[in-house]
Amino acid sequence: MTPVAASWLPLSPGERSVAIEVLLGGPLSRTELARRLDLSAGSLTRLTKPLIESGLLVEVPEAGAPAEVRQGRPSQPLDVVAESRSFIGFKITEDMVYGVVTTLRSEIVARYDRPLTSREPAEVVEVLGEMTDALTADHPRLAGIGIGVGGLVEDRAVVGESPFLGWRDVPLAELVEGRTGLPVVVENDVAALVEAETWFGAGRGLDRFVVLTIGAGIGYGLVLGGKRVPYAEEDRGFGRHWIIDPNGPLTPDGARGSAVSLLTIPNIRYQVQAATGRDRTYEEILELAAAGEPMPARVIEEAARALGTLVAQIANFVLPQKILLAGEGVGLMDIAGKTVADTIRALRHPLAAPVELETKVSDFHDWARGAAVLAIQVLVLGAADA
Repeated sequence: MTPVAASWLPLSPGERSVAIEVLLGGPLSRTELARRLDLSAGSLTRLTKPLIESGLLVEVPEAGAPAEVRQGRPSQPLDVVAESRSFIGFKITEDMVYGVVTTLRSEIVARYDRPLTSREPAEVVEVLGEMTDALTADHPRLAGIGIGVGGLVEDRAVVGESPFLGWRDVPLAELVEGRTGLPVVVENDVAALVEAETWFGAGRGLDRFVVLTIGAGIGYGLVLGGKRVPYAEEDRGFGRHWIIDPNGPLTPDGARGSAVSLLTIPNIRYQVQAATGRDRTYEEILELAAAGEPMPARVIEEAARALGTLVAQIANFVLPQKILLAGEGVGLMDIAGKTVADTIRALRHPLAAPVELETKVSDFHDWARGAAVLAIQVLVLGAADA
């Protein structure tokens, strides 16, 4: 099956720059687009012509001008038709697959989730295929699939290692492409989330931006010059070795007093269970801490200090314009946000600019959306180095 997106590829570097600028900032007049990209009018015309012919860009009416006057004017702004193509994003967890369909501008237009009864690659691929079949029925203009996985992903195609799934060297992109007939991009889930927030979310337009996620694990993403910085440890759980308190708790996962030991949901639950003999959900622990129950309150207070320490260290060394805190563990901020803020303040210079810390209450559909954005970047724009 020939991918729908094939007619858009390949884009030259110049065409890609134009397409991305319009995608993120459109509609834009040709004059403004030329100014932003430092292009002459002739160069811009040369670059936009194939993009318009392929259907990636369109001329749109200028706001406030009568249609009969606007028609055919070469000064019409350029934009993308966001609904012209759809993209699937999948986030795979230990026991669920979360799916979304997005527009070209990453707006979620559908959600569809399925439980996993097996983590065997063949079984997971079949679930992804069945979900794609169901979504295709309602969204026939699907252009590609993005998949986010916790773990090491190689060449945006092979899951080299995923502790959550127990996978090693699984050629996931090839397998899903064979099942669905659509082009597929696979990426580490945190990296995909960072890309989505950089292009369409909290980091849009920022030069220096950080995403910190807390939940089943700790995730970290750095954006410099408006682009995500890849690094070797990003898929391997660096938080296990980021020591916050050398005398902190020893947990089954993570070094003593590490960010993972102090902050992740499984280890917070472990600490409370070890101290009280009762297994509590994360939400229950937060409620008990808010009510002043001694042991949950102590564990949550330690987690809040750990989070404040992480944010302060990141701010001190990276000097970001904004830090986005996301993930399923951000409910911590509702209960102990003051402790987080006090810790940040204590660990920074008194005259340092305040940290802009944005908290995003996110679910796994946000992670799935991140995977869809990767599909947009790679499959539509040919941004292999995005």
